[in-house]
This record gives sequence, C-alpha cells and structure tokens, in this order.
Amino acid sequence: MTVKDRLRIHETRLLSDNWYVLKTTRFDWKRRDGRWQTQEREHYDRGNGAVLLPYNPAARTVLLVRQFRLPAYLNGYDDLLIEAAAGLLDEAEPEVRIRAEVEEELGYRLGAVRKVFEAFMSPGSVTEILHFFVAEYDPSMKIGDGGGHPDEGEDIEVLEPTLDEALAMIADGRIRDAKTIMLLQHLALTLPK
Repeated sequence: MTVKDRLRIHETRLLSDNWYVLKTTRFDWKRRDGRWQTQEREHYDRGNGAVLLPYNPAARTVLLVRQFRLPAYLNGYDDLLIEAAAGLLDEAEPEVRIRAEVEEELGYRLGAVRKVFEAFMSPGSVTEILHFFVAEYDPSMKIGDGGGHPDEGEDIEVLEPTLDEALAMIADGRIRDAKTIMLLQHLALTLPK
C-alpha cells in the first residue's frame, strides 16, 4: 500500500504568503490498524535549497560562513551562526545555484563539485529538500572577499578553520547548524588522513 492509498486530503488553506508560503491542510490518514483518522497540519514551503562545504585536502581546511539568523536568536541562541554556504534554488539546478552562492558568500570560484546526498531537514513542518555538495578548493580559486549581498540583508563573515577545529566547534557548541554538522561529519568520514 502506498502513501497515496492511505491519504485523503480534504482542504488546504493559505495562512501566509509574506516571505514564503505557510499553509494548513486537513486530511484523513489510514492508520496501520485500518482506521481512518482526521488530522490537520501546518506546512511551510520555502522552496528547495543547496549547501556546499569547500575543503582543501592539502591544508585540511574548510570554508564556512558566520552570520546572524533571527529564528535562532528568537529561540535563545545569542550568537552568530557558523554554517556552510547555502541558498535556495529559485528555479535553478542545485549545482548551478550552489556555485553562485559560494561565489557570493565565500568569494571562491570552484572547479568540480560533487553531490553527496539530499535530505529533508525538518519534514514534520517544512517541505524543503536540501542538496548537499562538497568541493576541493585552493587559494588560486579566490576571486573576491565574499560576504553576500548587503541589499539582500546578508552580512557574512568568511571563516577558514581546519577540519579538526571545525569538528571541535561542533563538540563545544559553536557550530549548531544541522546541514553544516552533516557535511563536516561526512568529510571527517571520507577525507583520507
């Protein structure tokens, strides 16, 4: 039995279309015991995104960004977030979009990029699929200072810690962003010593 066989959608209502789209849907779900149960859930559609962690295998460094994130602050985090470069696809292919984000945020024009996986980040309430990439970099690829687009509200600081320093930042709580943790752990597992 597929999900389609177990789902009957009754109504979807728009709650907000300010920055992205927030809707609520009332539906029936056929439980494992065969009974139908009516439920209602809100879901936030902000589009799909991509994230990339550049790494320098010779120096064993990575490129990260540090920036203000209002939702994290509103949930009690009183610091700037350290993250991998990321952005929404906005109708572009994931690799095309993430290359542009890396140039805007980090100031590097990368060679080959490699998609490592894709994942739902908060599937209980957000529709977004995030495409995860890694790529090698070296100083010759630097084309600018990065920092993002000020007219889009971006005020981004570029960081270049070693992989070991970045992993220590996860352990001590300085890195709390899930997508960044996932890519750093992936790199720690796959990068030759």
